Amino acid sequence: MTYQELSEVRKTLRVDWYRCKTRPGLLRELSRRSDAQGWFQAGGHLALFIFTGSLVFFFWSRELWLAMLLALFCHGTVTSFFRGIAPHELGHGTVFKTKWLNKFFLYLFSLIGWWDHFDYASSHTYHHRYTLHPEGDREVLLPIEPSLASKFMLQMFTINLLTPPNRSLSRGGLISSVILTTMCAFGRDPQSYNEWTKALHLDQPEEHHNSILWSRITLLFHGSILVIAIVTGLWVLPFIFSVSVFIGNALGYFIGITQHCGLRDHATDFRKNTRSVKLNPLFDFLYWRMGWHIEHHMFAGVPCYNLAKLHREVAHDMPEPRTLIGAWKEMRAVWRQQKIDPDYQFDTPLPPTAKHAREDSPDKRLEGSIGELAPTGLQENP
Repeated sequence: MTYQELSEVRKTLRVDWYRCKTRPGLLRELSRRSDAQGWFQAGGHLALFIFTGSLVFFFWSRELWLAMLLALFCHGTVTSFFRGIAPHELGHGTVFKTKWLNKFFLYLFSLIGWWDHFDYASSHTYHHRYTLHPEGDREVLLPIEPSLASKFMLQMFTINLLTPPNRSLSRGGLISSVILTTMCAFGRDPQSYNEWTKALHLDQPEEHHNSILWSRITLLFHGSILVIAIVTGLWVLPFIFSVSVFIGNALGYFIGITQHCGLRDHATDFRKNTRSVKLNPLFDFLYWRMGWHIEHHMFAGVPCYNLAKLHREVAHDMPEPRTLIGAWKEMRAVWRQQKIDPDYQFDTPLPPTAKHAREDSPDKRLEGSIGELAPTGLQENP
């Protein structure tokens, strides 16, 4: 995919998305951002990171190794959501009303999580505009295997060392993340990096430049942690700040893969290409309420903490949210069928009350908002 091709996509590809009808004024009301809610979500997640990290340090200092390993697994589980999940919503710019708070937490979580939010902003803008239309969205390409392979699961439940990079711009496990971040810091796109990232760099050279600078900052931060650990003898510090995002990745994987796996591409209805999953309060908090994923795609300008309210308003027009176990059963069944018939895609059933066409005149600017996600080069003209 070349720069000219992505440029052409923006000119020619227009997806006429179906979005549920909402009562007048509701969308504007639910789109309001709140610093109090932002602090609860972002500040609460950071507080969990500090608490679990403190437990790791405490047990390490007392040489209680079994307790330390258990605390490290909990700390890693909490921190693993710094990689992609927390920067995702902060990248939309919808968490805090105060913009600098949004930027501060975006940079902080991305730094600890080895996450390049500049490349991701470009990619995710295309993902929202052209969800699962491969001409314009290669962040997610179907089919996706809901893998439970033993070697992969071993890494997910311990330390993710060898997972390769993927299209969602995660640089993979610990080893590949260090290598790719180092190479990107010197402006090199390694051959192992995917063609989607290269296309984005050609399409948005300014964001690529920012990405290079961010990779250098990331290396400087984690390199400094390593130097401090060596000088002070506090070898636990890299595990708390640099390695933890690669530890205990199982929960993030089990939830995150449910978003689009097994569903339909080329659909113009988010109810057919995206899946919402009901989560318990703790999982819902760690996942930044993104279990309500159909609702997020329909109205990406609505802050994550208002998505449950949005769902209640449009529930009559939406498929029944899956449970996490139900979503996995569905995905595994679809995958088995796809091994027999590669063209098979699951058609999500809708309730009898569901509509398939809008009868009103929607506020397209408000409904189509993706917050402040799009970098300058991808912002649409009013």
